[in-house]
Amino acid sequence: MKTKTPQDDRILALAEPVAEDLGLEIVRVRVMSGKKTRLQIMTDRLDGVGVDVDDCARLSRALSDVLEVEDPISGEYDLEISSPGIDRPLTALAHFDRWEGYEVRIELDRLAEGRKRFKGILAGTEDGNVLLDMEGEEDTTLIPFDWIAEAKLVLTDALIEADLKARGGSAPTQTEGDE
Repeated sequence: MKTKTPQDDRILALAEPVAEDLGLEIVRVRVMSGKKTRLQIMTDRLDGVGVDVDDCARLSRALSDVLEVEDPISGEYDLEISSPGIDRPLTALAHFDRWEGYEVRIELDRLAEGRKRFKGILAGTEDGNVLLDMEGEEDTTLIPFDWIAEAKLVLTDALIEADLKARGGSAPTQTEGDE
């Protein structure tokens, strides 16, 4: 899920050690074509605090040197280093544990019980499976991690509040007269 193509895989292999040396993890790599090719790399801090502009700039500088030597993309391209955002993609099994209790959308690479899309509250992981509590279902659903094509947190008030708290802020409070 961190990558989609062999080219993405090669770039990930180059980027991961550089990011780890900086205390970062690579969340996702995508080479996107258009008028000009764009290499998008999402990164996060290993300590879970969340990246800032300085972290992205440090990774960009360090990766630019490696990418210039290895040249994994033919022709010109723009390098874009970014945060995964609040409603981030979940691309590693550990992410599903880290975000346990939050709402997620999951898309599989195959049909399971007649469907490919699932939405529910993350209940952690077990033996390489993602656990999902879905509305209207009594039992927790087990989804093999290897079957997941894409997974993303759903932007909810609880997620926004958790993000603000992690950044040292607080959620705005409603005062009399606010509606």
